[in-house]
Amino acid sequence: MHVAELETFVVGNRPGEFGGKYFIFVKLTTNTGVVGYGEHYGATFGPDVVPAMISDVAERHLIGHSPFEIERFWHRANGSGFSHRPDISVMGCVSALEMACWDIIGKEVDQPVYQLLGGRVHDALRSYTYLYPEPGDTADVYLDPETAAQRAAEEVARGFTAVKFDPAGPYTIWDGHQPTLARLDLSERMVRLVREAVGNKADILFGTHGQFTASGAIRLARRLEQYDPLWFEEPVPPDNPAEMAKVASQTTIPVAAGERLSTKTEFARLLDANAASILQMNLGRVGGLLEAKKIGALAEANGAQLAPHLYCGPLVGAANVQLATCSPNFLILESIREWGGIHADLLKTPMRFEDGYVIPPTAPGLGVELDEDFARAHPWTGDGLHLEMSDVPTDSRSDAV
Repeated sequence: MHVAELETFVVGNRPGEFGGKYFIFVKLTTNTGVVGYGEHYGATFGPDVVPAMISDVAERHLIGHSPFEIERFWHRANGSGFSHRPDISVMGCVSALEMACWDIIGKEVDQPVYQLLGGRVHDALRSYTYLYPEPGDTADVYLDPETAAQRAAEEVARGFTAVKFDPAGPYTIWDGHQPTLARLDLSERMVRLVREAVGNKADILFGTHGQFTASGAIRLARRLEQYDPLWFEEPVPPDNPAEMAKVASQTTIPVAAGERLSTKTEFARLLDANAASILQMNLGRVGGLLEAKKIGALAEANGAQLAPHLYCGPLVGAANVQLATCSPNFLILESIREWGGIHADLLKTPMRFEDGYVIPPTAPGLGVELDEDFARAHPWTGDGLHLEMSDVPTDSRSDAV
């Protein structure tokens, strides 16, 4: 058996739905007709460029080779062009293709991927959701503490035992910065009202996106500690674990990070610096399922836990489920609401979600199948990046609340 064909899909998200502007999927077909699917998590290039990058990686390092030889493929790609270092653009491509290889492997041996990576540990996976806006809202859930508290209570009523939100201000290409006093006040008030709304029924996950300097993040954390958040997410930009470690050492709130990192090398640096105790790898960027399993082992040896990140499509979500199911140190899984809307429409059989928990599938491979007809019927035609940051430096004028 060898990988014979590649097809890519760039699918536009629907207005008002979440997970980014578009999703990039791959389909691999072997010479024996077995199909595997994967997903690329948005990188620093446009959706017209990424499929060409995926195709180049596949043609050079995977087509004509066995899908079972994960390590060989990974190292061929990682060492390509005399790089041999973490590169999210290469690893986004590798992740999608490696994910599809595992889907093929599981189907060939008639087992879910989690059974091939150590076996099922968890029968149900605790999950959380961001607080998202709803049609008809009269206030911005990201800026209005009362609306956020109401939305948090609604999500808890749906079964979620943790909710995440980021009221800490815009994130820009100039970060990190010091939070304004207005943002400090807003963040504290929102956390206080959400805590009052959910009581001890749900954890609070305080999101940031690398906005702050270490000193600014510590100022914010000290305001939030009394409300006992489960984590303080990526408080400083991800390129300097030593700065993040300063924050971790000065707050009682666990620091979570990792959505913008790739490969075990970057996560090892995070752990070595004691910068984070909750790792949030994204399976469409980190370097694939096997690489994520290795990171999980590093985390386990360092007393850290896993909380796979998701702000993309349902195939990364399905891969996250496979990793979480077989990881002893799994903590919680990011969901986009209840895996409904376009995230359900993209799959022939939606993910099984019950009272805030994802139930691992028993079907072979990733346990889900891309609905190719739906994917082809909803192509993305724009030229934007999956996520984009502001180019305006943050100060009290640009961040009035």
